[in-house]
Amino acid sequence: MLVIVLLILLGLLLVFFGAEALVRGSASLAMRLGVSPLLIGLTIVAYGTSFPELIVSVRATLIGIGDISIGNIIGSNIFNIALILGLAALIRPLKVKIQLIKTDAPLMIVTALLLVAFFFDRFLSRIEGLIFISGIIIYTLVIILIARSERNQTRPATHLEEGLPHTLKNIWLDLFFIAAGFVLLFFGANVFIDNSVRLARILHVSEAIIGLTIIAAGTSIPELATSVIAARRNQADIALANVIGSNIFNILGILGISALINPIQGVNIQNLDLWWMVTTTIALMFMLWSGYFLRRWEGLVLLVSYFVYLILLWP
Repeated sequence: MLVIVLLILLGLLLVFFGAEALVRGSASLAMRLGVSPLLIGLTIVAYGTSFPELIVSVRATLIGIGDISIGNIIGSNIFNIALILGLAALIRPLKVKIQLIKTDAPLMIVTALLLVAFFFDRFLSRIEGLIFISGIIIYTLVIILIARSERNQTRPATHLEEGLPHTLKNIWLDLFFIAAGFVLLFFGANVFIDNSVRLARILHVSEAIIGLTIIAAGTSIPELATSVIAARRNQADIALANVIGSNIFNILGILGISALINPIQGVNIQNLDLWWMVTTTIALMFMLWSGYFLRRWEGLVLLVSYFVYLILLWP
């Protein structure tokens, strides 16, 4: 069993460094081609933190383990809000910008409810996947249009450009990082999933529970690092936008792509999992509305809710 745990950690490391390499190479290439740093921050880097979830869910879908594919996304969304934002708010209360409350946070609730509606029969079809993909394309285009509008005015979102990867020495290095990132993600995902399934069988728990917990937490490490560092640097909007944007992309982008490649069936996903995700999402919205701050005590409530969920989840 120790060997299996070590292999899971190895797979997780490969996935993490693969995502880092892919984002660094892609961002450097985009800057070299003249794409604005602001747009890179809002698209490549923002979505890049969700690459581990994407690769793991697609891989699980291809080998027919729908419980892990869907469980990874539901578990990641709960983890992102309850644990990541809970920790970030405990480090420093997070000031909320009105745009998040007006557009992004409500859309996060809509996507969560849409997933519940589509997955009510424990099945995601290619048509439903196509609807999800259409949604993420529209959302991304809107982000780009808003970013360009802000750039042409007073550039209020300049801080979003902070922390972007620097341009690498030459284009061949860009391409090397991109290729290496994909290779690491591919092999890391294989090792991570295969050994997580083996661990589930040894522990006599369902693959759904492994997907909702171990895999979901593991693939959310980039979001955890980004939001905690942003909170320490008093960049509240980055911490919040990272989680909200990731949750939207997880459902619309990742499940959309996964279901389009191969319809997803997750018979062991429970109503508790779906509605805990929705309830946590709505609770966050009310917290953000309350005084336009995510306070420390609210962060503690979110953090406790995650551990309550784990207690209810494990047999």
